[in-house]
Amino acid sequence: MTRQLIVEADGGSRGNPGPAGYGALVRDAETGRVLAERAESIGRATNNVAEYGGLVAGLQAALDLDPSSTVEVRMDSKLVVEQMSGRWQIKHPDMKKLAVQARDISRQLGSVRYTWVPRAQNGAADALANSAMDGKPVRRDLATEPVTVEDETQPVTEPAPVVTTVTHLLRHGRTEHTPERRFSGSSDLPLSQVGRADAAAAAKHLAGRGIDVIVASPLLRTRQTAEAAAEVLGVPVTTDADLRELDFGDWEGLTAAEAKAKSPLAFRRWSASIEVKPPGGESIAEVATRVARARRRILDQQAGNTVLVVSHVTPIKLLLAAGLDVGEEIVHRVFLEAASLSTVTWLSDGRSSVRLVNDTSHLA
Repeated sequence: MTRQLIVEADGGSRGNPGPAGYGALVRDAETGRVLAERAESIGRATNNVAEYGGLVAGLQAALDLDPSSTVEVRMDSKLVVEQMSGRWQIKHPDMKKLAVQARDISRQLGSVRYTWVPRAQNGAADALANSAMDGKPVRRDLATEPVTVEDETQPVTEPAPVVTTVTHLLRHGRTEHTPERRFSGSSDLPLSQVGRADAAAAAKHLAGRGIDVIVASPLLRTRQTAEAAAEVLGVPVTTDADLRELDFGDWEGLTAAEAKAKSPLAFRRWSASIEVKPPGGESIAEVATRVARARRRILDQQAGNTVLVVSHVTPIKLLLAAGLDVGEEIVHRVFLEAASLSTVTWLSDGRSSVRLVNDTSHLA
């Protein structure tokens, strides 16, 4: 299953600008165990440049540990957190260069999100930054340090067999909103007459694929699509609330053009950042967090099975992003038709592969 890591980063300058250094560490999110530490002097620089140096070092350490991991970056620099989240502009040329490095590393990780924390909660990274400014660099990868048992040997164990889980990702059939491409989001719309035909065609197309179970979003349009498939496939349907569509808030029922006209600044910011919410709605980053939970449940509970996941545009795109091991920003660059089928396979050793995207051959 996807590993969750926490990066704590900080930087400082004695003089601002003055002798500067950064510190960063990586923790396992589940256990809190420190897996890696970094601290280095960077010569004469400002506090903010040093803080960016800590961010880059922490992200690189996380990438070295596990490129497929999801990462939460915690910093007490409001400036860095807001700039890297896309809400504030970056004007300083040195900070721009470091921000580009950080984004390049982030794209190689499963996902990265940023959280501001009070200085008191960032003491470990601050201590590392001060050690760097004192001329005491640190580079430790605790995760690779040998574990010593009483007889100073490691027990020999056979590697666990690799289990493959197949997920077929089916977008629900058409609704009254689909022809005009209106944001349906959390609206509990039924399938239209055409949408019911979509569901029936998809169900027929899926027959013979050895599907063991169907997991669906609880919204009506997805449940109706899932029930049509269940009738043909003869398998049970369960629902998972984390697979529901992004809540578009005040933009529910609007087209993109109407939403842009209603909230031009908010729409532009939302289109450019996964952290920004539609007015009264939720961000893509928030949806990514819950979809990751649903994915982990499916892979834990249905390991080795073939699962039909019936959901919506945004969750399916996020599952594809996880399968491709790319950032959530991909949601703005993938188009999925109503009742389209995509397929991702997941291996228990952390590998995954996307086998199919936006197949609509059954609707022709």
